[in-house]
Amino acid sequence: MSQPMMPKATALWMIENTGLSFKQIADFCGLHELEVQALADGDVMGGMAPLDPVLSGQITAEEIKRGESDPEARLRIVKTEIPEPLQRAKGARYTPISKRQDKPDGIAWILKNHPELSDAQICKLLGTTKSTIAAVRDRTHWNSQNIRPRDPIDIGLCTYMDLSKAAEIGRARAAAKKGEEGKR
Repeated sequence: MSQPMMPKATALWMIENTGLSFKQIADFCGLHELEVQALADGDVMGGMAPLDPVLSGQITAEEIKRGESDPEARLRIVKTEIPEPLQRAKGARYTPISKRQDKPDGIAWILKNHPELSDAQICKLLGTTKSTIAAVRDRTHWNSQNIRPRDPIDIGLCTYMDLSKAAEIGRARAAAKKGEEGKR
């Protein structure tokens, strides 16, 4: 379920103007129940202006009445024709100058510990080029005598989640390829 715009301001309006339970407001706004209670007590966001979700078209008055009459009811947000903004694609990202010299070390570690990853996956994961990967693999990199395999997570070139997701995809691809060769 998508969240309303400005969830805390919406929750504040619902606290002040409806008889909904904190749980219903928290579920609708995507907040924790204690956070809604803190908003009601005035402990958080002292000067925030409430936002009317009915006027902004996020919920109907009938839906609020339904929620007030049934404390177990879950409120539903109104579907709009406005497309939701797209999340930025994970692509090339900026690597600080101080970490650029560590990329060959990260590439060497991945080539050693995750041979199932394709060059394209390594490129996307570490933000490098296929020619750099090939140079590290063939030991023709200009700095190959100083390259020592280091975990790219420890160096800060990628996150654990990104690496494990890429490794899982690589293993699945390798298993599918192995199964395909076994049929021949």
